[in-house]
Amino acid sequence: MKIALLGYGKMGKTIEQIALERGHSIVLKVGKNDTNYDLTSADVAIDFSIPDAAVENITRCFEASVPIICGTTGWLDHFEETVSLCHQKKGAFIYASNFSLGVNLYFELNKKLAQMMKPLDTYAVAIEEIHHLQKLDAPSGTAITLAEDIIATSDTTNWFLKDTTDTIATNGIPITAKREPEVPGTHTVQYTSQIDTIEIKHTAHNRNGFALGAIVAAEWLQNKTGVYTMKDVLGL
Repeated sequence: MKIALLGYGKMGKTIEQIALERGHSIVLKVGKNDTNYDLTSADVAIDFSIPDAAVENITRCFEASVPIICGTTGWLDHFEETVSLCHQKKGAFIYASNFSLGVNLYFELNKKLAQMMKPLDTYAVAIEEIHHLQKLDAPSGTAITLAEDIIATSDTTNWFLKDTTDTIATNGIPITAKREPEVPGTHTVQYTSQIDTIEIKHTAHNRNGFALGAIVAAEWLQNKTGVYTMKDVLGL
C-alpha cells in the first residue's frame, strides 16, 4: 500500500515507521507549510496535520479519488459538509478523534458504564484529559467523544471546558484539560457521589497505538467508498 502522509510531525514520523514495518511504502510527506503536493501516486492518505489544514487536505483527497484517514481534531465545525462532499465525490473517508485500538474499546466501555449509571442520580460525572504541551486544541477530540457518548446515553445534555470563561453549560459534563511535557494522552471518566467514586481510565504509553490504528484503518478502507468509523474497522 502506497501511503501519503499529510502532516509530518511526531505523529507522522511514527506512522511512517510502523507503516514500513508492515510492508507499506511512503510516497508523499507533506509538512506544515507544504501546500503544493501531488496525490496521484498514493493508494491512501493519512492526515495528522493541524486544524487549519485538515479540511483542505481531505477535500484534495476526495478530488483525487484517494481514500483518506483523518486523525486531526479541532476542525469538526466543517464535518457535515465534508461528509456531504465525500458522498458527492464517491470518496472513502474515516475520521476518528482517536485511532488507538485500545481507546476505541474504551469508548465502548464508556457507553456501557453510562447506561449503567443513568438511573443513579446521586453520581456526578466528570472527564479529565492530559496531553503534551504541543497539542493545539482543548479539550481533546477524544474527551469530546467520551462526553458526547455519555450525553447520548444519559439525561445529561451538554459538556463544558472547566476553568474557562465559557460557563454557558455549567450544568453539563465538566471536562478538565491539562497540558504537561511528553504525555501522549490520558483520559479519565469519573462518577462521584458522597459515598464513593467509580472511574475508568485509558493511558497511552506512546504514540505507537495511534499510528497502528490509523494504518489498520487505512488497510481496511482499501476498495471501499463512503464514510466509516473505527467501529466499522473493528467490527464493534
